[in-house]
Amino acid sequence: MAALTPLPSGPPIVEGVINIRGKVVPVLDLRTRFRLPAKAAEHTDHVVVARAGQRQVALRVDRALELRSLAPADLEGTEGVMPGVDYVAQLAKLPEGLVLIHDLRTFLTHAEAVALDEALATEDSRQ
Repeated sequence: MAALTPLPSGPPIVEGVINIRGKVVPVLDLRTRFRLPAKAAEHTDHVVVARAGQRQVALRVDRALELRSLAPADLEGTEGVMPGVDYVAQLAKLPEGLVLIHDLRTFLTHAEAVALDEALATEDSRQ
């Protein structure tokens, strides 16, 4: 786990920022979004780097077990199973069970995205 730098004026969903190959990347707090109890960052935590629309983000996770490639036949839309749940894009059907695939483009609300952009701009101007 990389050391997080606080982003004081950022939205609550952002735990802080990290430097990935010279680029400042926000670390999103999955626990807050899914209403789970807060957990302090530990050196054993993993960071998953992903794209949320045009934005590169990092997700702090307890652990990442593996990276899988999925065939189209392994994926199913959520319209009939989870109607109205926009943040889940698809279901992956794996031998060990179903896995929800989240749409990171919808992870940040519009207000959170604007607040994050402003906080990052403020930090850039301070440096």
